Amino acid sequence: MRPALRKKLRNLGWLFLASSGSAQAIDSATVTTSALSPECLEYRVVGICYWLFCTIYDCEIRTSVKVRHYVPDAVVSSYNNTGQNPWTDVSFMSPESDDARHGSDAPTSEPHENNLAKFKNADVIGHPATLVFSQFAQGFGYSCEGVGQLFSPYLLSVFDSIAWRHYLPEMFYPEALIPGRREVSSVGLLDTWGSVYPRGGFLHQSDDYKAAAVVAQRAGDVVTRRWQPHVYRPLLPSNQINTGGSWPAGPLVEGDASTGKWQELAPSVSATCAAFPNAAARPEAIDGAYAWALWRPYSCCRREGQVFLFSVDFDGGISR
Repeated sequence: MRPALRKKLRNLGWLFLASSGSAQAIDSATVTTSALSPECLEYRVVGICYWLFCTIYDCEIRTSVKVRHYVPDAVVSSYNNTGQNPWTDVSFMSPESDDARHGSDAPTSEPHENNLAKFKNADVIGHPATLVFSQFAQGFGYSCEGVGQLFSPYLLSVFDSIAWRHYLPEMFYPEALIPGRREVSSVGLLDTWGSVYPRGGFLHQSDDYKAAAVVAQRAGDVVTRRWQPHVYRPLLPSNQINTGGSWPAGPLVEGDASTGKWQELAPSVSATCAAFPNAAARPEAIDGAYAWALWRPYSCCRREGQVFLFSVDFDGGISR
């Protein structure tokens, strides 16, 4: 793509993000414009794809460029009070019920105590910027398609109360019983935000932002895998057979940006993405409600023949 056009698109993205400002709650327009982030997109040309193209007369090998970039598949909300998703346009999807009421923190007996038991609901809903983002990404070149369907619910914790509120059966998993097995942490275990397992809404964490981030990581961990003991829909391709020329995102792994990264949407909109834990400033929400866009990496190349043969990455890797 021409440098002038790339610069124009970059400036347009920053302009939209800057106009979003900061707020405790967000609407779909804010979520949509937040996807115009070149930093989160991280567009790269990574290799060459080889195709077999045949006519009734002969066959030849054709090539196309292989690209890799991130796609905002979903919005993951982590919030205290049932029914109060900070993304206001979808809050109706998670109403209170007899099995899912309230949330927030458990009180401490002493003012100096900070080992608070917190609870967060979590919703994973398809990002609404599908069309806008596709046009934005195509300005950088050929773009890959994510699996997230706009406004489609993938996990609503109010309907997953047995696993989300009672930790069954994951409270008995080795990942939940062995300290340090699956931790959202940096510098070993010196800066631990919390454990990924059991994947539910309760945890002990004095920092509300860190607690919400761990709960969001748990929800993302569930929906990016199949056959988990939760009530959810996998945020994965419905057709597991790859016909060639595309490589969808895989399971989300804590601390590994190559599997997915987070863009803050509430309580303030960020123009950058990072894996948890991150060192950026962490604004605490007054109402305990947070939301992030989950960006996941995809690779693809334009179809130039009937049969995909293989691809060669510039770093030496070969994919089929």
